[in-house]
Amino acid sequence: MDSMSNYAILRFMKTQTPFRPYNPDQLLLLPPDMSHWLPQEHLVYFLRDVVGQMDLSTIYASYDGSKGGQPAYHPDMMVALLIYAYCAGLPSSRKIERASYELIPFRVLTADQHPDHDTIAEFRRRHLEALAALFIQVLRLCQKAGLVKLGHVSLDGTKVRANASKHKAMSYGRMEKSAVELEAEVKRLLAEAEATDKAEEDRYGKDRHGDELPEELRFKQGRLARIKEAKEVLEREARERAEQKRLEQDKKRQQREASEDHRGRPPKAPSERPDGRPSITSRIRSRGS
Repeated sequence: MDSMSNYAILRFMKTQTPFRPYNPDQLLLLPPDMSHWLPQEHLVYFLRDVVGQMDLSTIYASYDGSKGGQPAYHPDMMVALLIYAYCAGLPSSRKIERASYELIPFRVLTADQHPDHDTIAEFRRRHLEALAALFIQVLRLCQKAGLVKLGHVSLDGTKVRANASKHKAMSYGRMEKSAVELEAEVKRLLAEAEATDKAEEDRYGKDRHGDELPEELRFKQGRLARIKEAKEVLEREARERAEQKRLEQDKKRQQREASEDHRGRPPKAPSERPDGRPSITSRIRSRGS
């Protein structure tokens, strides 16, 4: 079946089969109230509330609005964004930036703001010590609130067990171990983020993400033209392959027919004598004919 026949069938299916409405150019895809974008029990809302209870005064004090310039992103948002991203397994500042556009939990957490990867990495480096301390506080608070894990970060090894009635309080040594474990986990996550950003900057360059579309595909008009051109190339190649296959089949058929025409006289019937000579009866018949 050629491509035109396939296209006709697809057109028929589109017009005859009832589908749910699909209009990607409609003005609104999500409700205007961002609190409705995710279930109320989603981790993003919990983490946002936790960070809202933290003391971020050290970070606030490092900003001086009297110097002018563009306003900085809100520290509450940036701290929550980084903690959520690192716990979700996204150490890359480039991927966090992308997630703020593409992933609903990140859009809710940032109130649909989109700090670029340089801003994200710079915030982490600038406030590394304060961020690490806040990160540990958040994990411990989540631990005490009864969470078994925060994203990909397991809290089970350091949380108070349900059978705590057997041990009315954790030993001082056990509490110290909990703090050390959480501190080591936070240190590992922040180091991984730094190493990932450095590796990606070396690979892609400071201002690139590594997944940019070619220039001719960035805008709709050029993109559609390029897609049409590529589709025509694919269809032409398909026709050429079909024609080549037909020619090969014709050639094989002609070779088969030529082979049958040149096989020569049919073989003689097997002899009736054990020595292979014609029998007397066969010789008489041969003479009579």
